[in-house]
Amino acid sequence: MIDATDIEKQCMERTLQPLGEVVAEIGMHKPLAEYTRTEVLTLIEVVVGNYQTFLALSQPRHEDTGIPF
Repeated sequence: MIDATDIEKQCMERTLQPLGEVVAEIGMHKPLAEYTRTEVLTLIEVVVGNYQTFLALSQPRHEDTGIPF
């Protein structure tokens, strides 16, 4: 377990809905041990991808300085 920051905890919370959608699509009553490799990889992709997206969106934005580098 990690010692998550408040922002990281919020990102985890926001990842629940996309995760739930995938689990519902796979089948709520299907045991995790019976998931196919593809289904597990999809779960990982959804959780990690959404977490990273929400984390990036939660970071403060620096004003565009007009400098192209």
